[in-house]
Amino acid sequence: MSRVITMKDYLAKAYAFDGTVRLYAADTTKLVYEAQKTHDLWPTSAVALGRFLTGSIIMGAMYQHDHELTVRIDADGPLEGMVATTNAKGEVRGYVGNPHVFMQHSSGNLPVSQAVGQGKLHVTKDLKVRDIFTGSVELQTGEIATDFAYYFSASEQIPSAVALGVRIDEDNSVLNAGGFILQRMPGCKEETVNRIEKRLESLPPMTELLEEGYKPEDIIARIAGKDHELLHTMPLRYHCDCDREKFERGLISLGDEQLRDLLEKDKGIETVCHFCKTKYHFGENDVQRLIDTAQKK
Repeated sequence: MSRVITMKDYLAKAYAFDGTVRLYAADTTKLVYEAQKTHDLWPTSAVALGRFLTGSIIMGAMYQHDHELTVRIDADGPLEGMVATTNAKGEVRGYVGNPHVFMQHSSGNLPVSQAVGQGKLHVTKDLKVRDIFTGSVELQTGEIATDFAYYFSASEQIPSAVALGVRIDEDNSVLNAGGFILQRMPGCKEETVNRIEKRLESLPPMTELLEEGYKPEDIIARIAGKDHELLHTMPLRYHCDCDREKFERGLISLGDEQLRDLLEKDKGIETVCHFCKTKYHFGENDVQRLIDTAQKK
């Protein structure tokens, strides 16, 4: 996976049909490729996590300011679940329980639904107010896009159409990735819904559109025609905000007794970030300092 991707990931947002439909479309090729390299993802794991990261980062773009979302799939398939954390600034990070899944049909397709299995999709919203809200729904197909659409409809009562795609190259690296979310707003007429459904039925898969050179705003235009207003675009990236101080606080929260046990057993502690695989080593003196801090709490 030494290929260099020069195009930048970004998302476009638009309102269509007199403001009764909102559309988000994104090219996430670079960030999904980076996630694949970071986590050493095999093809099926790469497609599943890539779709999941794409859906999550588009969802994050629907919010404002310093809001954060954590999206989680708990399921019984060989992928062993997935986690993504995203925000309103176009940043996402995530991981899959088992990065080394490569299942393939005789047709060559990667059976994501089988790899995901049965379970639930959870969305936790940290809106930086007193409470944190979590909505959960049963997975409908495990294909990720359908499950996001069902979450919007069942948990937030917003009828939505979701398309997510990741294409794997012959060398098993990510070739392209992206997706769109279309949401029906109050006042949307049935004739508009029928027109949209016909256009979506004839729309090629997301990966084919990207391979043909479609940009996010082109995909919006393909769906909405001329009856839309492009509001803005925003850059997207795979970004982890971990640092040594955060891991120190996490270790201190274990308490002085557990830290002392770890010190006696291993003469130090090494932690690894789930999201970016960065390692943080705490030697004997570091751990003793954390023990002293924990005792004061």
